[in-house]
Amino acid sequence: MDRRNFFRMGLQKAAETAVRLADESVSQRARHWIRPPYAQAELEFLLACTRCDKCIEACPHDVIFKLPARLGAQVVGTPALDILNKGCHLCEDWPCVNACEPDALRLPATVEDEAAPLPKLAHAEINVSACLPYLGPECGACKPACPVPGAMTWEMEKPEINPDICTGCGLCREACIVEPKAVNISSLPPEIRELPSGSP
Repeated sequence: MDRRNFFRMGLQKAAETAVRLADESVSQRARHWIRPPYAQAELEFLLACTRCDKCIEACPHDVIFKLPARLGAQVVGTPALDILNKGCHLCEDWPCVNACEPDALRLPATVEDEAAPLPKLAHAEINVSACLPYLGPECGACKPACPVPGAMTWEMEKPEINPDICTGCGLCREACIVEPKAVNISSLPPEIRELPSGSP
């Protein structure tokens, strides 16, 4: 190997390492918020997002908001979901995604006439120490709220969430009548965040 190729390979490896470290860094920070449906991996998302607000304006349920300046210049003004207070309605025509011109939000490629698989937004689980059916009284307020068949099941009138099917849309949390809410919502680790709901 001549000297020129040696240095070229060294620079390529250094660049690959820098990109990997940057990806790991932004992915870890992204665990503090939840991106809109079909968001690209965090580093790709930040590189693509122009902070144009079109996805925010397109959301008919006002679930998308801008991340505040206190989180840093890297992410300020980029869109996130307010799932702790409102649920994502998984709109059939995905207005937020279709409004995103730079493809920071992008529907996966599908066969013609085939619906895109539902996105995996967050992790949801029942807080059994707050959920009324686990404490004795009947409730069922969240029962009609779940839009994904099989994501929420009921055993002895107690709700359970199937993490393999649940999208983490948060509609069950929004419907919950107790305070604090009996549905916990948390962001997904990067390796799961990039997979659609129900993917292996």
